[in-house]
Amino acid sequence: MASSAAVTCSAVSSASAMSDRVCIHSDQKSQLRISAADILECCKTCGEGCNGGYIDEAFYYWNDLGVVSGGEFNTTDGCKAYPLPRCDHHIDGSLTPCKDHYPTPQCKKQCDHGSNLKYNEDKHHGKKTYLLPNDERQIQLELIKNGPVVAGFHVYEDFISYKSGVYQTDDHSKYLGDHAVRVIGYGVEDDKYPYWLVTNSWNDHWGDKGLFKIMRGNNECNFEHDIVAGLPK
Repeated sequence: MASSAAVTCSAVSSASAMSDRVCIHSDQKSQLRISAADILECCKTCGEGCNGGYIDEAFYYWNDLGVVSGGEFNTTDGCKAYPLPRCDHHIDGSLTPCKDHYPTPQCKKQCDHGSNLKYNEDKHHGKKTYLLPNDERQIQLELIKNGPVVAGFHVYEDFISYKSGVYQTDDHSKYLGDHAVRVIGYGVEDDKYPYWLVTNSWNDHWGDKGLFKIMRGNNECNFEHDIVAGLPK
């Protein structure tokens, strides 16, 4: 079982990776965006909605029941847009500060008002879900062959203030909980710091324009222990 992830990160990161893989495996012919809202609201095995979820269960739900298309908050190009507006997560920015808790929206098996799609006709499925071994080379090969993956990892207090560079937690930093993110690549900084390149779901004002690098190869913050991926049908 993959690690539990706080707030909506498991649904967002999973839907983002699914969308990437649909695009990659269609040779970029499909620009479908999988709905994080549909996973968040309607996947009963995925956890507790806005109170946390499981990334592997999100992928299994994609396989078994399918997920409709989606988009950003207040958009109508997909079936179910993300239900929450962007907010300033752990930063003092130009958006509204994020709340400590959001109620999970009710599961409605219908598309948003304004969408021309029909819920039951817009379901898209995966065909395979798998957990990767805690093996740096295998994770690298998966990224090269099939595209982004999702990682669940431990978050410590010093991660909140990350700005740039390759992150490694301070041994004395306070553990805050678990988080799920989309891993999009890897590299080496200054010829000596191997890293995973990761997109965070908080916003593009946090970190390095919404991205961060975390030390690769030593299971930093349990990062390489819970890697989940899947293939589209």
